[in-house]
Amino acid sequence: QGQLVESGGGLVQAGESLRLSCEASGHRFDLDVMAWFRQPPGKEREFVAGITPFNFKTYYGDSVAGRFTISRDDAKNTMYLHLQMNSVNPEDTAVYFCAERPSQSEIENRAQPTYKYWGPGTQVTVAS
Repeated sequence: QGQLVESGGGLVQAGESLRLSCEASGHRFDLDVMAWFRQPPGKEREFVAGITPFNFKTYYGDSVAGRFTISRDDAKNTMYLHLQMNSVNPEDTAVYFCAERPSQSEIENRAQPTYKYWGPGTQVTVAS
């Protein structure tokens, strides 16, 4: 059974940087699309960034493009998904989730129901 566990969240000042990681094990996550989503307080969960396997094509939500970078370290047994967050602002405050979509397609897909595995989330709070 696949498992995703996020880490790296915390309190950060506006303008600073933070790096989130997600440890993925128990499933061939190296073969699948991986993504980050977030849920701001009182709002719905939203897409942040996605990355395909093999060619590592990346795509981003409009509010984070140019500031955040998604990357992955693939291995057969355990892979790591990262989110480098630069120039953060209070609107980035949210619980951040990593997720897996059982697909190798390079066509962007941000629809949450298509993602199968989800981590429990890590809280990021940006102070102004």
